[in-house]
Amino acid sequence: MTKAIILSGAGRYADPWHPYPETSAVLAELTRAAGFTVEISDDPDAALAGLADDVTLLVVNAGDPEGPDDTARVQPAASVTTEANAALDAAIDRGIGILALHAAAASLRAYPAYGRALGARWVRGESWHPPIDEAHVHVVGNHAIAEGLGDFTVFDERYTDFHLHDVIEPIAEHDEGGGRHPLVWAREFGRSRLVYDGLGHDTRSYESAGHRELITRSLEWLSHVPAATAEVE
Repeated sequence: MTKAIILSGAGRYADPWHPYPETSAVLAELTRAAGFTVEISDDPDAALAGLADDVTLLVVNAGDPEGPDDTARVQPAASVTTEANAALDAAIDRGIGILALHAAAASLRAYPAYGRALGARWVRGESWHPPIDEAHVHVVGNHAIAEGLGDFTVFDERYTDFHLHDVIEPIAEHDEGGGRHPLVWAREFGRSRLVYDGLGHDTRSYESAGHRELITRSLEWLSHVPAATAEVE
């Protein structure tokens, strides 16, 4: 079995809106079912600093370390951030899968390689979401994850107006303001792969059979690393 680490929102990666311990537990269940051994870490910086070569999947389920709330945020030692950046860079070079969920679009801001891998970012003051509600998710494109997966409904927030800074391959979109917005996408970069899933505000999101199937398919695709067919940058 291959090893996965779930980076769960706690400490400076926690916020008042997202129940990260609950959603990370559901993600651990889905990840184990996909054939991984799973470790949940509530200290993402330390987990990245100690990232071992046998970890083939990172699941990022954590919030913005520079969030808008007034909570005091304890910063890691500079040596930890330096080690964590080096370990993440090495993992991406050798080939790793990254599944980033919901608030992860605003997370790990001290890690440039992670930002580049995402292909898009939540930008405070520009990105937003309508009120949480029952939503229709449109599956689009011809990516392997989307093949045979129909549209589904989910009770969730729908993140909108990301800042795109690289090419993404859309897998799902949502309707808002008379237009379609990317909600789930995939990327290959070097020998690594990433799926960003904008859903997952709380555990109600994972009660949707369609959303669970999407995550299962994403995990299967992400398990195929190093991505030998990817063009090395």
